[in-house]
Amino acid sequence: MPYEVKGVVALSKGAPVTIETIIVPDPGPGEAVVDVQACGVCHTDLHYREGGINDEFPFLLGHEAAGLVSAVGEGVTNVAVGDYVVLNWRAVCGECRACAKGKPWYCFNTHNAAQKMTLADGTELSPALGIGAFAEKTLVHSGQCTKVDPAAKPTAAGLLGCGVMAGVGAAINTGGVGRGDSVAVFGCGGVGDAAIAGSRLAGAGTIIAVDIDDKKLEWAKGMGATHTVNSSETDAVEAIKALTGGFGVDVAIDAVGHPAVYEQAFNARDLAGTVVLVGVPNPTMTIELPLIEVFGRGGALKSSWYGDCLPSRDFPMLIDLYLQGRFDLDAFVSETIGIEDVEAAFDKMHAGEVLRSVVVFEGAGQ
Repeated sequence: MPYEVKGVVALSKGAPVTIETIIVPDPGPGEAVVDVQACGVCHTDLHYREGGINDEFPFLLGHEAAGLVSAVGEGVTNVAVGDYVVLNWRAVCGECRACAKGKPWYCFNTHNAAQKMTLADGTELSPALGIGAFAEKTLVHSGQCTKVDPAAKPTAAGLLGCGVMAGVGAAINTGGVGRGDSVAVFGCGGVGDAAIAGSRLAGAGTIIAVDIDDKKLEWAKGMGATHTVNSSETDAVEAIKALTGGFGVDVAIDAVGHPAVYEQAFNARDLAGTVVLVGVPNPTMTIELPLIEVFGRGGALKSSWYGDCLPSRDFPMLIDLYLQGRFDLDAFVSETIGIEDVEAAFDKMHAGEVLRSVVVFEGAGQ
């Protein structure tokens, strides 16, 4: 029997989200139904609402989630009813050219559920990032379920599903931050602060947080920044060089996704240093760099997709570090809310008032 639940839907471009009745089908082959316990409010959800991802409205929003598997379809072996999981949007196929090269974190053909969730009138929904977790239940491909230690609170664990993993992975997986390295992170929202926390985990010696908001710079200190730079008051590149003996950093991470910020990151790195772009640019943005500088500085210019993560490898590891007290996921949670508060949470996020608002569903552990 299909399930009837409440969920947060963006019906049209730019319109405030609404609470709608969602019909979730029984899982088919390779699929699972998950009872969502908590789901973070991410900038990507706002991008969907604004039509910045695509125009396949209506969207069932939410993707940064943890919960319990309540039903599985035929042939599912990786999870079972009752498993505690973090949802991911990289369910690797194992067959594409990236997977065949032994690089599944780049998988070009990730799995989503074959069936569609719908509104009560039968209108098919597009689930955000193939997940759609601002709902009491959601239907996903079983590969989108990553089992983790159930001792981890869902409000914390679910954040690995997107923003925190993107930031940590940008530092560790993409940027290759190592012991004693110097790092600058531009933009100290959720993803940027996660990159700072990831750099600390990796043993970076100097971690410089750059933002135009002093409140966010204070948050960054709590995540592990050793120095802060308010780029509205001082030249960020010169400040970073002054903090690194005049050389620049080993790894510069742009967690904003803006040409001016990327240029700062490019110029703030040491010779043979690495630039990582993890902030998502507007599709219309362009950048111009002196090609001789691209050549002369050497090193690498990289983009980080989902922190170049492999959920089956990275989620359990980071949850273990969280439970050991070595990675403070709780610090990212600014507030817990109900699904009726998502629109207001978008406003707070846009204003820079929160790192993460997290929707908690009735009866879920926090």
